Amino acid sequence: MEITEVRIKLMEDTDDRLQGFCSITFDDCFVVRDLKIIEGSNGPFVAMPSRKLTGHCPKCGCKNHLRAAFCNQCGARLKEDQAVKDQDGRAKLYADIAHPINSTCREMIQQRVISEYRAEQERATDPDYVSRYDDYYEYEEKPATKVHTEPAETELRPPHTPPGKNAPQKEQAEPSRKDDFGAGIF
Repeated sequence: MEITEVRIKLMEDTDDRLQGFCSITFDDCFVVRDLKIIEGSNGPFVAMPSRKLTGHCPKCGCKNHLRAAFCNQCGARLKEDQAVKDQDGRAKLYADIAHPINSTCREMIQQRVISEYRAEQERATDPDYVSRYDDYYEYEEKPATKVHTEPAETELRPPHTPPGKNAPQKEQAEPSRKDDFGAGIF
């Protein structure tokens, strides 16, 4: 396996630890996007793309972030400290989406990305500099096709019900009449 392309997007505000994003291509056929370049105490390092972990509300089953105090769907109070702790006692709030499974691969990615990051910083000093990160990747096998999209649903869905429990039934709305407007409010 070989890294055949690295694209870097430098952050404009370098006062933050996040220095940039990058995407890497393996063997001209597989892309991993949104790796982060972070300034650490020993220099920059590469963080793999990740997602926030969630927990489910015991009342309605809706997904919520692990540090949420109340459910986003039903408002029920959630258990405190739902996050799993690592061996150092820190809460695990994120999970990698893609990551190397051995140190040799991690080092290969780290060295190549940091090398390209430094080269990109050098290119960024040019007045005509344009980042290539947001360019669309070229796919020779399939030409771009127009995708048909549907408008978003306007009706709210009921909360997720775990298997084995009865799902709530939808209530049938009565046809509205102008003379009934506001009836039942008080």
